[in-house]
Amino acid sequence: MIGTRVEEAKAECSVGSPAAGSGTSIDAVMERIKDVSTLPHIALRVLEVARDSRSGAKDLRVIIEGDPALSARVLRCINSAAYALRTNVTSLQQAVTYLGFNQVRNLAITASVSDVFKAKETIGTYRRSELWRHMVSVGICARMTASRLKLPNFEEAFLAGLLHDLGIVLEDQHCHEPFCTMMTQWVEGQALVTAEQKHFGFDHTMIGNRIAEAWRFPESICASIRFHHAPESYRGDHASIVHCTVMANWICTFKGIMSVGRKMPKPPTEAMQALGLVKDDVKVLTADLDREIAANRQLFEL
Repeated sequence: MIGTRVEEAKAECSVGSPAAGSGTSIDAVMERIKDVSTLPHIALRVLEVARDSRSGAKDLRVIIEGDPALSARVLRCINSAAYALRTNVTSLQQAVTYLGFNQVRNLAITASVSDVFKAKETIGTYRRSELWRHMVSVGICARMTASRLKLPNFEEAFLAGLLHDLGIVLEDQHCHEPFCTMMTQWVEGQALVTAEQKHFGFDHTMIGNRIAEAWRFPESICASIRFHHAPESYRGDHASIVHCTVMANWICTFKGIMSVGRKMPKPPTEAMQALGLVKDDVKVLTADLDREIAANRQLFEL
C-alpha cells in the first residue's frame, strides 16, 4: 500500500504548489485517502466492533477469524512469553476469555497495521522500520504509564500511543515526493511540525486527526494524535491519555527509539505535572521500558 498513487501525490501535494498552506492540500489528500484506505480493512472493522457497545467477544472473534493469517499472528503473540499463560491458547475464543476484549482488539489492530510497514525505505534520517518500532514502543510505554497511574482506561493508552504518528504514515504514502524532499532538506534543530507546515501546509497531527475522525476512531485516540505535540491546547475529557502518550513519546525518543531519526530536546513538563509525575518517576519509567519492550517483543514482529 505504501507508495499507492504516488504520481497523484506529486500533482496534488507538490512542494511549492498553490495549495500548500491554503487548506486545499489537506482536503485533496483527505479525498485520496478515503479512496485508498491506508489502514487495512480488517483493522477498521475491528475498531468498528470495539466502539459498538452492542458488540461482544463473538463479534471480534468472527472478524479476526475471517483473516487466517491475522488469526495465526494474534495467537502466536498470545502464546508468547509476554502473557505467561499456563496453557497453550488454541482458539480466538480462548484468547478473548483469557485476555479480555480490549487486549485482543489491540493485538488485532497492531497486527493489521504492521502490514503498512512491510516495504522498507530510508529517506534522510527517516526509516519506515524505525517509525514502526517507535509507534509500538510508544504504545507499550503509554500503557505502562497509564497502568501504573491506575487509570481505568489504560488499555486505550496503548492504541493512542500506537497510532499517535499515523499522520507521518499518511504523508509518506500520499505525499511521498514532498515528504522525501522535506526529510532531505530538514534543518537541524527545526521542529518536525514546522518542517511539515513548510512543505505541505499542514503537519502530521492535523492530517492524522482528520483521517482518525473520518474513520471514527475513539475520541481518546483522535485527541492523542492531534495534541501529542501540544497537550496544553487540549480541553477535552481524555487529557490523561493524551498526556500519557506525550510522556511515552518523549521517553521513547530520549532512549533513541525515534519516529524520524531526531530527538526532542526538552522533557514534557506539562504532561509530567498533569500526570503528577516527578523526575524520579520518569527515571523509573525510562529504566523499566527496556524490560517492558522485551516482554512484548512479539508485537514488533506481528
